[in-house]
Amino acid sequence: MPETAYNMSFTAAALRFQESVACAAIFLSVGEWQSVKQLARRDNLIQSRTDSSSKRVSSEICQRLEELHPDELKLLAEGTVQEQQQILWLAICRRHRFLHEFAVAVVREKYLQLNLDLYPEDYDAFFNAKAQWHDELDRLAETTRMKLRQVTFKMLREADILTKTNSINPTMMTPRVARTVGSHSPDDLRIFPLFDRDIRELLQ
Repeated sequence: MPETAYNMSFTAAALRFQESVACAAIFLSVGEWQSVKQLARRDNLIQSRTDSSSKRVSSEICQRLEELHPDELKLLAEGTVQEQQQILWLAICRRHRFLHEFAVAVVREKYLQLNLDLYPEDYDAFFNAKAQWHDELDRLAETTRMKLRQVTFKMLREADILTKTNSINPTMMTPRVARTVGSHSPDDLRIFPLFDRDIRELLQ
């Protein structure tokens, strides 16, 4: 049976930190995602030049945030910047399985081996391996592949998982984030550069 196809729509938006935090706060107020999209477009929250672009980006942001549980959304809206970055990366990885698997199998694995430099070639090797089993990846144009890689690295930097020079940052996670995420899906903590012992200590 073939694997479920990857959703690669994350090029519609990078991390979009401020807009995502604002959308989370709106949702906590109105309680309905369609209203969040409408309000984001009405108030030009995305700061897009065209309505079509605003619609596309606000939709992508809301679909990411829909992956979060209420307590995770509250932490995204009200936490520290560091906590917000981590919850937002979590939402993106839940929305996009390709990024979740890349974060675990490549970024965290290199961190565990104390090999802290992440190269474009690391991404390409992962992508090419997945493309052997996923026709939707194999069919992508080279320009699209390059855009996907560019946005992936940009999001990792914006989430403070990579430095500006593409060195992997150890995640300084608060117990509040770890316990909130861990109460729903402890395995999701593996999308961050954390040792197993650190995860265990955070969840105590």
